[in-house]
Amino acid sequence: MDNALFARGLEQRKSTLGAEYVERSLANATDFSKDFQVFITEYCWGAAWGDPTLPAKTRSMLNLTMIAALNRMHEWELHFRGAMTNGITIKELQAIITQITVYCGVPVGVECHRIANRVLGELAGEGKAV
Repeated sequence: MDNALFARGLEQRKSTLGAEYVERSLANATDFSKDFQVFITEYCWGAAWGDPTLPAKTRSMLNLTMIAALNRMHEWELHFRGAMTNGITIKELQAIITQITVYCGVPVGVECHRIANRVLGELAGEGKAV
């Protein structure tokens, strides 16, 4: 393991997804999955997200579209929440979902709207600005 890359990845992962979520994922890792958690923290979050070439906001926009195209909606919800943390506005999120709908299909766009509406409702219920 590259400790510096892991540390950078851990910081980026927590800043995008929330410290509570990341700490829970790491704490709940089994003997089988703990090496995978280290791998994605180091490789995905440290090497890719930690590269300063693209800002986190741009990476979030890219991830929303790619994850929707792959129809990985559980991950899409996680990254939708992270996108707001990374500064994507509601108007930008609406435009991203429109783009997803055009290029990935109406069913995917509908599912993205279902998730977005639920998440935004939850955040509003928690008194968080959306």
